[in-house]
Amino acid sequence: MFTLAHISDVHLGPLPQLSPRELFSKRITGFFNWQRNRKKQLGKDTLENLLLALADEAPDHLAITGDLVNLATKTEIENAGEWLKSVGPAHEVSLIPGNHDAYVGGAYARVCRAWHDYMLGDDAAGQDEAPIAFPYLRRRGPVAIIGCSSAVPSPPFLAIGTFERKQARKTAELLKQAGEEGLFRIVMIHHPPVRNAAARHKRLIGIRRFRAAISTGGCELVLHGHTHLNTVNFIETPQGKTPVIGIAAAGQGTGGKKPPSAFNMISVSGKPGQWEMHCRRHALSAESGAIEPESEFRFSYAAGSSA
Repeated sequence: MFTLAHISDVHLGPLPQLSPRELFSKRITGFFNWQRNRKKQLGKDTLENLLLALADEAPDHLAITGDLVNLATKTEIENAGEWLKSVGPAHEVSLIPGNHDAYVGGAYARVCRAWHDYMLGDDAAGQDEAPIAFPYLRRRGPVAIIGCSSAVPSPPFLAIGTFERKQARKTAELLKQAGEEGLFRIVMIHHPPVRNAAARHKRLIGIRRFRAAISTGGCELVLHGHTHLNTVNFIETPQGKTPVIGIAAAGQGTGGKKPPSAFNMISVSGKPGQWEMHCRRHALSAESGAIEPESEFRFSYAAGSSA
């Protein structure tokens, strides 16, 4: 059995001191949003407690589906790089960027340099100068982890993502390759690849392409973030249904409009044609103040059913 933990939307705080030049951009809207809302809702202690609870589960691997930072300043990106090292070594942690990590022009390139080793596929592992390219493929035990990027800078008041043709073709190719190797295929993407899962100004552009890649290549599981919600949806494919699972923001406290901090513990067992997947969500309890098991979801691929 292989176990994988899933977290998303870390939004590391507090915000560093911003210069007037840094604020003279889309960051000004995000700065006020942080001061009015996220500063109160996202807490360092909440995130640390989540990571302690996650460590107790001792997963084989950790998947992080984006938004480590808030305004993608140089200081935030560097701090997030140090945080990643504290979470685990790059071969045990797979990361993709979110829209906040590409908040303004130039941020995406800086993120790729600072978080480099956590976003490299097997073919480039250990190569310090290897360029970051999405999608990437990592093989871990019986599992293939395919990391896609929907992160792009967008105008003020928008948080859209994109999934373009080139990435769709490569994703389908990697999925086929992993399937031929007899691996359980997990795709990571920040924005939910499900219609109406996010508001129009926060949607993924290219959902049809993503679904086509999944249908063409074959896929057992999709993980995403962005909505700060605990969700389970499905993509219908010729091979059957593919679960699409989202998770609450890792640093979210209780008492807000969105559900509190949570992580998914995903167990994979079986073999091709007879895979079994068990997902148990652990979430911050308002009553106890602890991270506790909250709900579970099982999916049998041979039967194409959930419970």
